[in-house]
Amino acid sequence: MKKQLINGQWVDAVNHGTWKVQNPATEEYIAEVPFGDDADCNLAIAAAASVFASWSNLSPWTRGEILKKTAEIIRQNISEFGKETILESGKPKAEAEGEWRVAADLFEWFGEEGKRAYGRVIPTKRTDRRMQVILQPMGMIGIITAWNFPAYNPARACAAALAAGCTIVCKGSEYTPLTSMNLFSALKEAGIPDGVANLVNGDAAKIGEAMLNHPKLKKISFTGSTRVGKILMDGASRTGTKLALELGGNAPVIIMDDVNVDEVSKTAASGRFRNAGQVCNIPQRFYVHERIYDRFLSSLSKYVSQMKVGSGLEPDTRMGPLINKRQQENVLSMIAEARSEGAEITTGGGSGSERGFFVQPTVVADRKGSAKFYDKEIFGPVLPVIPFSSKEEVIEKANSTSYGLAAYVWTNDLKTAIWLYERLEFGMIGVNDWAPQGTEAPFGGWKQSGLGHEAGMEGMLEYMEKKLITIGNL
Repeated sequence: MKKQLINGQWVDAVNHGTWKVQNPATEEYIAEVPFGDDADCNLAIAAAASVFASWSNLSPWTRGEILKKTAEIIRQNISEFGKETILESGKPKAEAEGEWRVAADLFEWFGEEGKRAYGRVIPTKRTDRRMQVILQPMGMIGIITAWNFPAYNPARACAAALAAGCTIVCKGSEYTPLTSMNLFSALKEAGIPDGVANLVNGDAAKIGEAMLNHPKLKKISFTGSTRVGKILMDGASRTGTKLALELGGNAPVIIMDDVNVDEVSKTAASGRFRNAGQVCNIPQRFYVHERIYDRFLSSLSKYVSQMKVGSGLEPDTRMGPLINKRQQENVLSMIAEARSEGAEITTGGGSGSERGFFVQPTVVADRKGSAKFYDKEIFGPVLPVIPFSSKEEVIEKANSTSYGLAAYVWTNDLKTAIWLYERLEFGMIGVNDWAPQGTEAPFGGWKQSGLGHEAGMEGMLEYMEKKLITIGNL
């Protein structure tokens, strides 16, 4: 059922609006779904508010059984759900199905973690007093997620909030609505009570404003751009709505001269071009020690030039298209900017296809280290390589960004690794690891990369309030 889910019912938009879903690999329209606005959001908020007391009063064991059942249903439908994610996002089959597996893991993890929302007893200096801190669900939560991980992003926030005892209103991306609708169909099949989990699709600005303005909605979890995150922060200052923001990134990679050049360059190609580079914490700026720079660049360019680009439905595809025409044009303009700044394109550099929103995986050699295009979040398949000569020099360059989500270090020297990761101003550091995140670990950034954390124990605590209880005169 490809509709909105409001108060347990699959419904069209109040304004009868619709949105055509486009396959970015073929530019064909593959589905038509409801496209609503603040009216739909307000109906969903009313439904979520009406059942908050009953849902939050359930045992976390009962809530957990529903979340774990959701995980089972997702795993049973990986092939079907994955195919629709491929069609609307362009991801290769392995990436789409892998994302759904992680979505299932998140529901299972938080289904169990809800049982461990421990408080604490505080020893006091007065013998006639007892103090304790308990955790309680925050209330009704609004969730706005992005198209780049249309199953993982909403699963991460929805599972955590539901496990905490909150009710939710979720807006998935209009570019990938089939995936979010499949996610909520799994929740409904698992027996989530009507009104506890609601899904709307439509005008992002109007829906976001409705969430900010409603007095019963306690917090908004947002995954997306720093620009929109700042808009939400401005609005939240007006309404007092709490925020959890997972925003942009510009992750530096520091590769020292003691690594296996061929091995690191080969894995770098896979690490950088996952999801066509449309990942907020993906490695972006590659700083390579000058002693191995030419060897690394040559090896990397060889592996990148061999990557198969095409439809995610084709079994040998390694990288799919970008999500839409605007994104494609933006990335191609960055490549043109790199050329104009004197950087060398060693492989790729064009679209490589007359149909579909493709950009070839592209390696940019910036030997002078003076190009400015990579100061931005590229969010596409472009890999700039810049030489450096000393740890002190590279740490300054790596930290010279307003973003602070992830950073990467490659070295076989433990002292060097510690020296670097202790000085990097980022929330997640991968040392000899291209994926420094996990269902069981906190995901979050410093500086303008966001507020709060997703996943892990910290992800659930984002949706709980602390309450101090003091008993005196004993």
